[in-house]
Amino acid sequence: MEISIYKNTFSPTDAIENFLDFYYSSKMCYLAGDLLSKGLTPDQISDAVLNAMKAVSSSGNDVREHFMLVFSQRNNEMFKDCKLSKMGYALVLLNADVEVSLVGKWQIKVLEKFLD
Repeated sequence: MEISIYKNTFSPTDAIENFLDFYYSSKMCYLAGDLLSKGLTPDQISDAVLNAMKAVSSSGNDVREHFMLVFSQRNNEMFKDCKLSKMGYALVLLNADVEVSLVGKWQIKVLEKFLD
């Protein structure tokens, strides 16, 4: 059985917004859930994503360009996940728990490139 979304009327604004969502989504090639296999816990990932979204929002940028809530499946379990742009993924790693080796190493690498 397929699920479809039905709206009685569409406005040109809806069409533009839907196109933009599709366009932004096509640029998002990372999943926050993939960080589970890198040693982060679901709570650490959620906190990092939330802080990354706040950083984008407070800087005056559009959150939906970098983050899209989706559902993923792992080990036959469905869970809430987040598609990320390259910028979104970087911000999640910048806001993740530095006690996780991957996070600390990545942050050092970014700063080394920035400071060169």
